[in-house]
Amino acid sequence: MVGQNQTFAKGASINRPPLFTGENYPFLKVRMQIFLESVDRGIWDAILNGPFVPVNIVNDVQEPKPFSQWTADKNRRAQYDVKAKNIISSTLTLDEFYRISICTSAQEMWEILYVTHEGTDDVKRARMNSLIQEYEMFRMQQGETIYDVQKRFTHIVNHLTSLGKTFDTDELNIKVLKSLNKIWQPKVTAITESQNLATMTMAALFGKLREHELELGRLNNEEDIERKKNIAFKTEVIKG
Repeated sequence: MVGQNQTFAKGASINRPPLFTGENYPFLKVRMQIFLESVDRGIWDAILNGPFVPVNIVNDVQEPKPFSQWTADKNRRAQYDVKAKNIISSTLTLDEFYRISICTSAQEMWEILYVTHEGTDDVKRARMNSLIQEYEMFRMQQGETIYDVQKRFTHIVNHLTSLGKTFDTDELNIKVLKSLNKIWQPKVTAITESQNLATMTMAALFGKLREHELELGRLNNEEDIERKKNIAFKTEVIKG
């Protein structure tokens, strides 16, 4: 998982794009769009719609306009594709760069990365089916904390969302609550009866669960301390 950790580490700066090693493409896709739009929305537009090429109309036929005839505005618009190619190239490791090194436009680069790491429609469909099964069977595992549950669940949901799956807020919240083990049932009942799960964000739900987890931990610690005191007292009585 070194690649994934590096991706996030490099992506911590607002002044440089995230490093992409070939892992965690859904993160790269979202993070790169945010980064490119933050530099200039025209750069992201060049990826979506292709490069702007100034042309002359000669006998009803479009011909590329010589660079010497470009206006400052046309040069600025044409630069969006160049800047996009530079940013995409700078985010890739050597192996990933080789995939797109012969591309002539940022749009082509982006398409190759997309097909390589997210796949064709058939590949996406297979991945979605696998993730949907993982989502449907999701349960809290032995020894997991609420943080662990949140991390695993969010990972599945984010990947499904990146593949086009949509969720209602209450659907996600109900799924989380149903995934918890028996010791959580009193809290699950309390949240279900007192909260509107259709308007509560998933982050807020996990926040309430973590608060309850901390309270349970505090009570358990107090019980352990009291138990040790009782044992120590009984030991002193026996010795006396």
